[in-house]
Amino acid sequence: MAALRRVLRALATPFTQTAGLGRWMLVIGLVITGIFVLLAIFAPWIAPYGFAQASADGVDFPKAGAPSGEHWFGTDRLLFDVMSRTIWGARTAIEVVILSILICVVIGVPLGLVSGYYGGWLDRVLLLVMDALFAFPSFLLAIVFSFLLTDLFGGSVLAVAMSLSAIYIPQYYRVVRNTTVSAKEATYVEAARAIGAKDGVIMRRYLFGNVIQSVPVIGTLNAADAILTLAGLGFLGLGIQSTDAAEWGHDLNRALADAGAGVWWTGLYPGLAIVLLVTGLTLVGEGLNETLNPTLRKRRLLPVVMTTREDR
Repeated sequence: MAALRRVLRALATPFTQTAGLGRWMLVIGLVITGIFVLLAIFAPWIAPYGFAQASADGVDFPKAGAPSGEHWFGTDRLLFDVMSRTIWGARTAIEVVILSILICVVIGVPLGLVSGYYGGWLDRVLLLVMDALFAFPSFLLAIVFSFLLTDLFGGSVLAVAMSLSAIYIPQYYRVVRNTTVSAKEATYVEAARAIGAKDGVIMRRYLFGNVIQSVPVIGTLNAADAILTLAGLGFLGLGIQSTDAAEWGHDLNRALADAGAGVWWTGLYPGLAIVLLVTGLTLVGEGLNETLNPTLRKRRLLPVVMTTREDR
C-alpha cells in the first residue's frame, strides 16, 4: 500500500510543477482517451444498433449506404451500421489494451524485480529469454502468438490480449530489472538488510515502490502501440473475428475493397478512431513522463523560472 501511495502521489503532482507543454499534452490526451473509455463503457446505450445488426424492425439496412439521417456514418456492404461498429470497436480496443497491459504488469514486473535483486544464473537466463523476444520483430511476434493462441482459445479478446502482451513483457522486465539492480545497492536497502529484513520484505516494501513508478508511462505508450498492432492483426484477418466483436482493423480490411467503388465512409471512421485513440494515449504517456520524471520537469521549468526573474 505504501508503494501504491507513492505512485498516486507522483501521478497527482500539481500541474503547476509541470511546464505548459507537458501539462497540455497530458490534459488533451486524457480528454481524448477519456472519450473513448466512455464510449467503450456505454457502447450498449450509445450505439444505435448492435455491432453485427443488419436490420431493424424487419427491414434490412441499405448495402453500402451513404451517410444519412438514419445511419449517420453510413452502412457497409455487409449491411452493418458503420457508426455502431465504430463505437463497439472502441469497447473491443479498450478491453484488449487493458487486459494485455495487466498481463504485462503481472508477469513482467515480478520477473524483473526478482531477476534484478537476486542476479546470478536466474538473471542470465531471464535476460537471454527476454532479449530474444525483444530482438524479434514485434508485429511478426504478435502474428506468431496469434496463430498459436487462436487455436487454443479461439478468436477471443483474451487470445489477442495474450498475443500482444508477449511483445511488451520484455520491456517491463528490462525497465524493472535495471531499476532494481541500481536500487538494491541504496543505503536504505542496506539498512533494511542490517536489521534482518528478509528478501521478500525488501522487494515488497523498499524496492517495489521505486521500480513501479515508471510503469504508468510504459503502459500508456505500449497501449498506443497495442492499438496499432491490434488493428494490424485485424486487417490481416487474424485475432478477433468480425462476427465475434467489432474490430477496427477488420473493418478497414473490408473498406479496402470499397474504396475503388467510391464508398469512402466505411474506412474513414474506423481509421479516424484509430488515429485519435493512438494520439490520445501517446499524449498521456508523454505528459506522464514529464510529470513523473524530475529531470524533464526541471528542464522545462528552468526557462520559465529565468523569465520570471528577469521580469522582476
